[in-house]
Amino acid sequence: MIKSMDDVHKSFKSFPEAFMDNLHINSARRDFLKEKAQVKDLEKEDAGRFSPFWNEIVNNLRQEDYITNEEQNVLLMPQSSQSMVQWPRFLSGDNVFLPTNLEARRRLEYFTNSLFMSMPKPEAVPKILAFSVFTPYYEETVLYSMVELLKVIGNGYTLLFNLQNTYPDEWRNFLARMDLDESTPVSYFHENLDEKLILELRFWASYRGQTLARTVRGMMYNRQALILQSYMETVAAKEDLRMSSTETKEDPATETEEDSATETKKFQFQCEARAYADLKFTYVITCQLYSEQKEKQPPAQAAADIALLLQRNEALRVAFIHVDTSHGQTKFFSKLVKGDINGNEEEVYSIELPGQFKLGEGKPENQNHAIVFTRGNAVQTIDMNQDNYFEETLKMRNLLQEFHKNHGIRPATILGVREHIYTERASSVASFMSKQEISFVTIAQRILGNLLKVRMHYGHPDVFDRVFHITRGGISKASRGINISEDIYAGFNSTLRKGNITHHEYIQVGKGRDVGLHQIATFERKVAGGNGEQVLSRDVYRLGQRFDFFRMLSFYYTSVGYYFYNWLMVITLYIILYGQLITALSGIHVARMFINQKLLAYLLIIYPAIYLILGSLLEQNLEM
Repeated sequence: MIKSMDDVHKSFKSFPEAFMDNLHINSARRDFLKEKAQVKDLEKEDAGRFSPFWNEIVNNLRQEDYITNEEQNVLLMPQSSQSMVQWPRFLSGDNVFLPTNLEARRRLEYFTNSLFMSMPKPEAVPKILAFSVFTPYYEETVLYSMVELLKVIGNGYTLLFNLQNTYPDEWRNFLARMDLDESTPVSYFHENLDEKLILELRFWASYRGQTLARTVRGMMYNRQALILQSYMETVAAKEDLRMSSTETKEDPATETEEDSATETKKFQFQCEARAYADLKFTYVITCQLYSEQKEKQPPAQAAADIALLLQRNEALRVAFIHVDTSHGQTKFFSKLVKGDINGNEEEVYSIELPGQFKLGEGKPENQNHAIVFTRGNAVQTIDMNQDNYFEETLKMRNLLQEFHKNHGIRPATILGVREHIYTERASSVASFMSKQEISFVTIAQRILGNLLKVRMHYGHPDVFDRVFHITRGGISKASRGINISEDIYAGFNSTLRKGNITHHEYIQVGKGRDVGLHQIATFERKVAGGNGEQVLSRDVYRLGQRFDFFRMLSFYYTSVGYYFYNWLMVITLYIILYGQLITALSGIHVARMFINQKLLAYLLIIYPAIYLILGSLLEQNLEM
């Protein structure tokens, strides 16, 4: 098990074999070397196949400013041809190399650890299930403007100043990537009027907040991963074909320079690989107010920023509602647009709706009108405050294979994945919220999904069987009031219609959470209110009627029972405390009622505290 960078250092030479066993398709060349027991040649083969993926992971960490130029050079696997792949420089020294950035270390540790986890073998890119990523957006921040970054906020400092001090090493790495000195002041960016430099600064700041730009960058790694995987499979297929030919049958290890499997510098421009990636992946953002934002005079900043994202990401599509009043009557259209090669928007689809689309809750209605624009057999629902990582998207093919895997009596219809809360460093309150949230999205989810079989749909990293759900009511119920927590009803619906909801630990996505005490209290109130509404719904009634006794008890405690128990504990504390006050005022000696008064006082303090932090303590120990 990989617990630290020291373990990464010690176990690195075992990563290529694990990667080839779990994350890469089989090749005739590798099977031949296994059959002939040519261990050394097999190690070279695995290292050659693994190195392009590892190097792309390292390069992305540098582009995201998590590591320095020197750290990048130390982590890369130097290569010239498949037979001459070298190990990274950080393995050559006696001292263990540690990237200074904690996030870089965490990501490398998790990815390398996941290589040894149990997961289905992936199919080749042309054979995998096509899938879409789907994100609802309303009026949240798309991309920080310079005005927002330089505006003084509540603590007396600017947002940019706070980001610089929260992520000082990443700020230095950004300046180095821009070929600027570490001491370069912020004023340099807007005084020089260099639009490209200003845009890079805006993106750097936005990638460290809960913005739509951050979500789009993370989800578009899926396309980058598919292009690289498709390219590498094409190279492997050529080698297998050459090996099977009569000319090279006796020496399958020969290769030409032009077919080198390690030469991937221009893989993004390989036409066939790009075509397969575009066939298998698309990203749809449903921006409910995009049409209104564009039509404002002057256009809203959000509309301009969304248009910018369209131009920077080929596979990105934006769905929105357009209201047409040009012919004396009001018509509603659901539209889908993409960016074209000239920097303009190109309309892909326009569907006339029978009337006003928003009859219920806003977010589920926003999703329901645009779900028709997704493609493929699977759809991953992602909130606009989430993130993704290139190394994790390499495992998306494995996750999609779970739909074909035997999960018991019923096939899987919703695949749950774990989340990493990236807002932990924002404040002490955010840190506590992060630990509490991690205990829910790790321990709780794996127990609910793989043991108790009562996991529903609690958040937006889940991957849906698209055909199953759009033919059975969709992924969002939108009735006003009762469907406040619209996510979980997709789980209710899937379970009632003989679906199967699973949870998987070998892949993760990023998630932002509230960082202020007031925001957290508001969120908890919303969740609790939504749970109260669920009790009144016909979905919960039907589940209660159909579950067996033990599964019903599990479902009860993971829904309304949890809040009832919290309420009961609070009421009990009030009764005990007021009882103590009454007995003290009445003159009755407490010692006659309780054997040990100090023990009671300790219990009143320690018991609720243990109850509140037990999940977090268990999670920390299990994860370690």
